[in-house]
Amino acid sequence: MLEDNKYVRFDWAAKRMLRDKANFAVLEGLITVLLNEEVHIVEILESEGNQENYYDKFNRVDIKAKNSLGEIIIVEIQLTRERFYLERILYGVSKAITEHISLGDKYDKVKKVYSISILYFDLGIGADYLYHGKTVFVGVHTGDTLKISDKEENVLKMKTPDKLFPEYFIIRVNEFNQVAKTPLEEWIEYLKSGKISDSTDAPGLKEAKQKLQYLKMTKEERTAYDKHIDDIMIQNDVLDTAKIEGLAEGRAIGLAEGRAEGRAIGLQEGRAEGLAEGRAEGRAKGLAEGRAEGNNEGKTEVAINLKRMGMTDDDISKVTGLPVELIATLV
Repeated sequence: MLEDNKYVRFDWAAKRMLRDKANFAVLEGLITVLLNEEVHIVEILESEGNQENYYDKFNRVDIKAKNSLGEIIIVEIQLTRERFYLERILYGVSKAITEHISLGDKYDKVKKVYSISILYFDLGIGADYLYHGKTVFVGVHTGDTLKISDKEENVLKMKTPDKLFPEYFIIRVNEFNQVAKTPLEEWIEYLKSGKISDSTDAPGLKEAKQKLQYLKMTKEERTAYDKHIDDIMIQNDVLDTAKIEGLAEGRAIGLAEGRAEGRAIGLQEGRAEGLAEGRAEGRAKGLAEGRAEGNNEGKTEVAINLKRMGMTDDDISKVTGLPVELIATLV
């Protein structure tokens, strides 16, 4: 039996439901808690996320919206790893800026862009589940923040570059592991588990409880949604299997390469050690033989001299240690 409070995943809602003006409040709530200021969406703009292909069908969803201030907000949900992800969001922001200014327009027509990335994969190393990036100009020697003079309606005002330059929010959904207490935490909890507290007062989630209920969808919509969930599970299983197999293959290759390298190093070291030992042994043996040969030659010369002096062979043998037979042959 289905639970009454089962809600559809946010990636499905973003692609199929939140583009409807009647559901803008849900998306507005998420953006409001992130920016910490009330946001009103006036229009959903055409984006890559509207162009469905096999890869994006399961992996990526994005919504590009314009708020009441004319600012552009890109909300992207990414389910699996993409190698050049940061480069792609930078490209997406740059493209959004150029798409909304015409050739010949003054630069004051450049729109502020917010990029919100909701990620279900490990982007890198970090202790937090939410990261915020914006541009500030800081004095190299003074450490102060540069403010730009801006004249509006004959009134000189000061503004900082972050009021114009793009801002980035990266939500690492899988890193959220705490009890949701604030509106932001309640939103992250919903993004991760699909659960919404009955007592929530978070902007957008109150509307989500009404708009995103599974049982309020038609039978056809529920069938499509269930297939979407099954496809994601299959894709994740394939990716996990590939990761495990890749890890095993990598270990096997590493082990084989390590053994081969070890053999080569061992052989090289063995040759060097053997050569050194052989040289040392040869020197020692040659020295010993040389000494013995030199010693025998010296004794022979002494024996010859003693023999010329008339000493008997037996006596000479006693003096030199040479055999009598050898002494007898000496002249």
